[in-house]
This record gives sequence, structure tokens and C-alpha cells, in this order.
Amino acid sequence: MTDHSDVLIIGAGVSGIGAAYRIHEKNPSLSYTILERRERLGGTWDLFQYPGIRSDSDIFTLSFPWEPWTRREMIADGADIWQYMADAARKHGIDEHIRFRTRVISADWDSATDTWTVQTDQGGEPRTYRGRFLFFASGYYNYDEPYSPTFPGIEDFKGDVVHPQQWPDGFDYAGKRLVVIGSGATAVSMIPSLTERAAHVTMLQRTPSYMMSLQRVPPVLNGIRKVLPRRVSHWTARSFMALFGSFLWLVARRAPGFSKRLLRGIAEKNLPAGYDIDTHFTPPYNPWDQRLCFILGGDLYQAVAAGDVEMVTDHIDHVDATGIALRSGRHLDADVIITATGIQLQALGGVTVSIDGEKINPHERFAFRRHLLEDVPNASWCFGYSNASWTLGADMTARSFAKLLAYMDSHGYTHAYPHLGDAHMPEQPVFNLQSGYVLRSQNVLPKSGVRRPWAVTHNYLRDALGNRFDRIEESMVFGRAATASAPSAPSQAVG
Repeated sequence: MTDHSDVLIIGAGVSGIGAAYRIHEKNPSLSYTILERRERLGGTWDLFQYPGIRSDSDIFTLSFPWEPWTRREMIADGADIWQYMADAARKHGIDEHIRFRTRVISADWDSATDTWTVQTDQGGEPRTYRGRFLFFASGYYNYDEPYSPTFPGIEDFKGDVVHPQQWPDGFDYAGKRLVVIGSGATAVSMIPSLTERAAHVTMLQRTPSYMMSLQRVPPVLNGIRKVLPRRVSHWTARSFMALFGSFLWLVARRAPGFSKRLLRGIAEKNLPAGYDIDTHFTPPYNPWDQRLCFILGGDLYQAVAAGDVEMVTDHIDHVDATGIALRSGRHLDADVIITATGIQLQALGGVTVSIDGEKINPHERFAFRRHLLEDVPNASWCFGYSNASWTLGADMTARSFAKLLAYMDSHGYTHAYPHLGDAHMPEQPVFNLQSGYVLRSQNVLPKSGVRRPWAVTHNYLRDALGNRFDRIEESMVFGRAATASAPSAPSQAVG
């Protein structure tokens, strides 16, 4: 059985729901179907269920610009984010277009008909979908396999070993000694919650992270939100936080010394006098070389000050039956080891993509204006920001793709793709971070060029302004199925 839709969207998380809204908003006559491998929508916010799961950016920029966030929190818990997404999808009829338990296996473009054929596994049965356009809203990491480094002797440990991405339902850690391996956003968000039930928590890190303390409930922004109409207040809060985030990143990049002193001052304010900040909270790199971690009201610092959390900065030598032996010679006794060791990057949700039967490698293609891939027709790849809320980038790519579809419809085109041609383009990674998960996967994601429109930048304000002046024909090939064997030339060659 084959199902047909104009647009096939892969993934029903933030990116997929946002894409469905934007595409339908700009192209109400186009049909669309969302293919979601899980049993519920939500993507990341349905997958991760560990204690303390919350947004690692403000909710105003993480939420949809077209659906106001109405709760008081600026940093929101995972369950509340999921409910917000479910309510938004139901309110706008998007949930009716989702096909759950549908894992996309492959997608093949047919140049003779200008259509995508998508093979899926739907509840254990094969099912085929066909569409004119494909939108990959499947995120950037592997849902099935988190990054789990091999620790010598881990098989000898008599307790439980848990990765936050695969947190067991109902896992009981009350009264137990926990060692959390990691220093990123996952570790710093879960540890304060773990202290509420655990006997003791140790945060074991090789390298510290920079931490910025934010209020969960911002009184000033909430005061503004009470006065202004809901949509206006949402736009105001969203714009303010986007500007604040961009300013914070710009200061970190242009004045790293000042930023280090600022972040150290926050630690000094919350930690006991004489605490070894240099060892445990001073990274050997500049702010935003790796992603900044946000903590709520200094909660992690306060847990350390209260003795509920011990910071240990060291390297693992091996794991034994009762805990972790460190290279320094110290032993950390543990009942549970939590490996908050990060994610594995993955392009296009792991889907095998081919053009006329010939498989393509995403890493061999340049990204174009963040949302298209070099010489891949009628397909969009949703990619957010490394230094800001993912949704800022996701909404921008969805609006750009929706605009492209409208342009094609008005001109009678049935295919379009960006074309670099013979011009030489130096390349750089799409992520401008030195984080481990990025460095481990340099050969996975598509490439970024070094100049527009082929450069994947991480400056939201510049992108938002630049998109208003982009010419949709620049470096693009447009054509019709009847002339697919001899497509039109690019409207403008790349120099």
C-alpha cells in the first residue's frame, strides 16, 4: 500500500511540528504527512525521561513563535514542554497528520516523476509513502545509541549503570550512592534533582564546564507579560531573550577574559569561601568554545555548598565491583553509575537517501542557507543553533522552505535544488564548537562553506536580517518533471 502527500515530514518533535505549521500556513493547498517513529510526538522531549530533564535554553525562544508559552517559568521542565507541544499540535490540527510508530528506512528521489519514495517500517509492517517534497525534522543525534565510551572493568560493576538517554521507567535510586560521569547540560540539570532522593551524589568530570545561573521564573518578563496581550507579550519575551542570548554569545567571543571573570564571580557568590573553583569550575578553554551550561538559581552550586554533591575532577582508571578507581589513586564508591557522556551525531535521522537509486553521503554535500543540501532536489534539512535555542533556527528553516514551495507553485516548477557548480568552496564544520560530541563526528553531518549562502553561521540576528534580503533564485536550479533530464541552468552562478 502506498500513501501520497505533497510533503512528507520526518519527525514529530519541535522541528517537525513547527515545519508542519509553517508549510501549511504558506501553502494551505498542499497536503502533508508527518512520519514519527515513536508512539508519541515530542522528539527529544519524549525520549529523555531522566530526573530533572528541562530546557537548556529559555522557553520563550524554545517555544513556537506562533503559539505563546503561557506558564510562568522561563526554564521549563521536560514534561511541561511536551504538554505544550501536544497542545499546540492538537490546537492547530497538526496531530491529525502524524503517523506514529513509523520508522523511515530509506528515501529515493525519482527524476522522471520528481517524487520521493519513502520506505518505512510501520508497527513491524512495511509501508511506502510518496511525496513531492521531503522535510527532515529528525534532529542531529542518534536516538537509539547514545555515546557510551568503554570504561575498563565496567562489566565487573555490581550496581546499576544507566545512561540518561535510556533512563529506565520507574528506576529507584533512593538512598543510593550515585556517581554521575559528565559535566555537560544533562549532568548539571539532573544532579540537583537526584540529590532529593539519593544518599549522596558525586559529579565526576574530566574537564569542567562554564555555568551561567538563570532564574526559573523571571519577574520582570512576567510583569511585562501580564500587561501586554498574549501574542504581543510572547513576541516581546521571545525577542528580548533572542537578543540577550546573542549579546551573551557576542561578549563571550569578543571579550573572553571579561566573560571568564563574570562566570567565576557567579561561582564565588554561591560556593563556600576557599572552595577550589580553579579545579572544578574553570575550564581550560574560552566561554562558548563549548556550549555554556545553564543552572537554575545557582542550584548546582548550592548543592555542592550543602554537601549533597561532591565535585571530582579526574580521569577514570578502571571500574571495579564497588565503584570507580581514578588515576589519582582515589576510589569512588557507588551503587549506581550514571554515564552522562553525551550523544552521537547523526545526519538525516539515519535514513538512507538516494537520487535515482544512487546513495548519497550527507557529509559530501554542502548545506545551503541552513535548510537545503547541495544537488538534493525538493528536500530540506532542519538545523538549529549551537549557541542559542534550537527553535530559532528550526523556525527559520521551516519558513524558508515554505517560501520556496510557494515560489515553485507560483512558477509551475516541480523540482528545485541548490547547485555549487565548479566553484571551489572551502569547508568548515556546521557546528562551531569544540565539544566532544562534535569532534567525534566531524565526518557525519553535511559541510558548511565559508560564505553565504553556503555558510552555516551561528549568529541568529545576522541570519534573521540576512534572510529578508535573500534572493530565492540565487544558486538554485529550477525545473519541471518533463525536462528533468535536462534541467534549467542555475539562475545565478556561484563565484
